[in-house]
Amino acid sequence: MEQFGRRQLRIGILLDDFIVPAWFYAMIEKINAGGYARFVVVVKKKPTANPQKSLASKLKANYHQICYIAYRKFEDRFFRPEPFAFEKKDISVLFSHVPMLEVIPIQKKYSDYFQPEDIQKIMEHDVDVFIRNGFRILRGDILKTARHGIWSYHHGDNYVNRGGPAGVWEAIEGWRELGSILQILSENLDGGDVLYRSWSQRKVILINEGINNMYWKTLSFMPRKLKELHDKGGEDFRRDIEKENQALSFYSNRLYTTPSNREFITRISKRIWNKTKLKFRSLFFFEQWILLFAFNKSANISTTLYKFKRITPPKDRFWADPCVIRKNDRYYIFLEELIYKQNNGKAHIAVLEMDDEGNYGKPEIALKRDYHLSYPFIFEYKNELYMVPESMDKKTIELYRCTSFPQTWEFVMNLKENINAVDTTIFEKDGKVWMFTNIKENEGASNFDELFLFYADELLTKNWKAHPKNPIVSDIKSARPAGPLFYRNEKLYRPSQDCSHRYGYATILNEVIVLNEQEYSEYPVTCIQPNWSKDLVATHSLCHKHKLTVVDACIKRRKY
Repeated sequence: MEQFGRRQLRIGILLDDFIVPAWFYAMIEKINAGGYARFVVVVKKKPTANPQKSLASKLKANYHQICYIAYRKFEDRFFRPEPFAFEKKDISVLFSHVPMLEVIPIQKKYSDYFQPEDIQKIMEHDVDVFIRNGFRILRGDILKTARHGIWSYHHGDNYVNRGGPAGVWEAIEGWRELGSILQILSENLDGGDVLYRSWSQRKVILINEGINNMYWKTLSFMPRKLKELHDKGGEDFRRDIEKENQALSFYSNRLYTTPSNREFITRISKRIWNKTKLKFRSLFFFEQWILLFAFNKSANISTTLYKFKRITPPKDRFWADPCVIRKNDRYYIFLEELIYKQNNGKAHIAVLEMDDEGNYGKPEIALKRDYHLSYPFIFEYKNELYMVPESMDKKTIELYRCTSFPQTWEFVMNLKENINAVDTTIFEKDGKVWMFTNIKENEGASNFDELFLFYADELLTKNWKAHPKNPIVSDIKSARPAGPLFYRNEKLYRPSQDCSHRYGYATILNEVIVLNEQEYSEYPVTCIQPNWSKDLVATHSLCHKHKLTVVDACIKRRKY
């Protein structure tokens, strides 16, 4: 099967064994189902007889890393995330009709070289791309056997962390995020052209949870870039990759290796102690989302956060995700309201009315369902008001029309179905309706990390076209929407969440440089951090209408 009149890519795979982790198995399934590529050869390392090592010899060989090894086994036993990215699966069933070559590489310290006769056999298969999931560091002529190179994952941010183990140092050192790249291998270790770069959320203590999310997400990188290569053609694809890799980048950190006993105990103890202090404080304090607002006489957005006034809910609930509408010389702040002990923790949409002096009333329910609703995105389209609330529990993106403002909304249609989407944001530009939404594409991944863009000629349709750059952002620090897009001084800005420290830690203002049917680019220009008061721990939404600016913030509040 072919797409767009182009021949399918001819893909080879490099394996140590047919037993592979579940995330890699799912990646191969996705490629097989895509229609843009087919596997033409499996190059597998020939098994060699290895003498069985005794327990004593294993302990002696791993003595300096035994604390790290024991901790990872402890996590695997008691804190295994589901679905588990590293569950073992037999991939041979996916290659039952694909020719296989078994090779014995020439091993030199850390590197593997291929025999000339094996190189000749591989070349006969006319491979476009090799996918690496095996062997050690590859060097020599094997790097030249595929028309577009050998593509390999590096689960780590190669700007700051080369070596391994993947995701471990980020967790025990408390770094902001977990990086990951897909690269074309070269003789320069970790210096090949980067095909894809992304950042995920790291966890405070549990190493497995952060790594698991990262691997489930990254399985999509390979299919995305193969499809792009197929659709663009080799010349245009290569030109774009060379352009994206022009920036000079030095690596000045050390080569990371498995943590020694001292390194691991020192760092993990610190992480556990910090977590224990937080647990102790939770006996006396709880976190609560509140609203803050400010007026600006010039109708510009208010930017001095310590001057904002608070709207604090009762202790039994929180208010978040404000979206402001100006109507009849009044402001209406739509928000997510969650009453902790009601409706099984499922929030509803409420609306709070405010006058030009900042006087406001009690929030009233605007939309309630038997499933969780949040992020009430309200907008005007063809002289009617619509709402797109987050309805991820239903795996839908729902559209409602206002029939009696502000508290009566009727369901119109699902804009999308069978989708794990959050914080959908609609924007009109150049005769198109643009839909920004964060999507969890693979089960086990996070919905914090990747922003997708769709467009249509009208709002009331299910025929939304996916932007060719999807996901347009793959970064825990700036992907997830944080409120309506807006113009200031003729520049367009997209508010987004920085979830790298924790969920909804800060709000990023990104200037949208290009937005059209072929290209999208943005650049972060400023950040709202929760630093203007000692009780703040996060702030993750921003909305401005007329003279009123509203944000939300999470505070530490005494229980009693």
